[in-house]
Amino acid sequence: QLQLVESGGGLAQPGGSLRLSCAASGDTLDAYAIGWFRQAPGKEREGVACISRSGVSTNYRDSVKGRFTISRDNAKNTVYLQMNSLKPEDTAVYYCTKVLSLQAMCVLGANRGSWGQGTQVTVSS
Repeated sequence: QLQLVESGGGLAQPGGSLRLSCAASGDTLDAYAIGWFRQAPGKEREGVACISRSGVSTNYRDSVKGRFTISRDNAKNTVYLQMNSLKPEDTAVYYCTKVLSLQAMCVLGANRGSWGQGTQVTVSS
């Protein structure tokens, strides 16, 4: 059974960058489309980005387009989220999980796995 562990969060200044990692174990990552989600205090969890099984197709929520990049290295069983030009509103706990795959594309926000501990991202000066 696929297990995912998030890491790489921390404190960043506005305009700064962080790279999150989602490491897989228990199964081969290339069998799944993977998505990053986040949950800020008092808000519902939301899909941020997703990537298809092959890595060819990606989707992003509008608020992070042009700033965040999702990628995967199936040989390393890891999915990444590069976050640039960070804003205070990006502050949240970030999670990765399996997402729905349709016609070789990932469906943003359509989680199909369980939630891990997440990794805290705080953007503040």
